[in-house]
Amino acid sequence: MNIALIGATGHVGHYILEEALRRGHRVTALVRDPAKLTPRERLQVIRADVCDPSRVAHAVTGQDLVISAFNAGWSHPDIRNAHANGSRAIVDGVKASGVKRLLVLGGAGSLEIAPGQRLVDSPEFPAQWKQGALGAADALEQLRGERELDWVFLSPAMLLDGEVRTGSFRIGGDQVLFDGNGESRISLPDLAMAMIDEAEQANHHRQRFTVAY
Repeated sequence: MNIALIGATGHVGHYILEEALRRGHRVTALVRDPAKLTPRERLQVIRADVCDPSRVAHAVTGQDLVISAFNAGWSHPDIRNAHANGSRAIVDGVKASGVKRLLVLGGAGSLEIAPGQRLVDSPEFPAQWKQGALGAADALEQLRGERELDWVFLSPAMLLDGEVRTGSFRIGGDQVLFDGNGESRISLPDLAMAMIDEAEQANHHRQRFTVAY
């Protein structure tokens, strides 16, 4: 496939890029700084401000789908609004491009730990990550009102744990998946694998899913 990837130099986006190339897909990476990626076979690197819908539309036109691993940056002083606003710009740009399929990497914070109770709203949720998690949760709510795009939102497990690519994990819906030890974990390579699996198989439509061991 021809895949446009937003956030290809990010903490998780890097693994998504490698997984897509490993499987033979052609990737157009939208990045702030092209110098961070070395062009190679089946990879095109484009400088783009993804907070500008027109730039997004121009860069992704003609792609089979768009994967967004956008993050406003954990050091951003208003990360919640920056993340929500950037996510909205990406949605608007993809819609303007004519591409119909959008896969979004979100956070675990919007997952439920009990019916109607989000992880991000629990007293134990780390304060330093809360505003970013709320921004990702806001982005999910934006998508839930979207009827033009065939969107999917992937929330990882609570802990991104390790570099091992096992290819063996469980898939869930809106609730946190815990293992037999009461832990919620997924490795970065396996999270990337789940995203590219979804790109290839299109098992979900206008819904969120999660993955964990």
